[in-house]
Amino acid sequence: MSTRIDFADELEDAANRIADISRADLQIMLRRAALRLRNTEGIVLDQEIDDAVYALAADLRMTKQDLLRTMIREWLEKGSYLPVMADEEDEA
Repeated sequence: MSTRIDFADELEDAANRIADISRADLQIMLRRAALRLRNTEGIVLDQEIDDAVYALAADLRMTKQDLLRTMIREWLEKGSYLPVMADEEDEA
């Protein structure tokens, strides 16, 4: 599995030798680029941490993005950087 940096280097190399790349290879690279852009989450984590977050997200049946939002919100609330949000169940 290539990293984002590896893929960026591959795209840059292709741009530098565009006349030598077949149309099919270029289409594949562009489709991969589009897919990666759609799935970009904005946070680059160490591989070990990324694997743990994905595993926890799968266990909780959440997306990685939703899990990270929840983790960050709870951390900020516990550190008093954000007001604590009351759960709907707590209000009843």
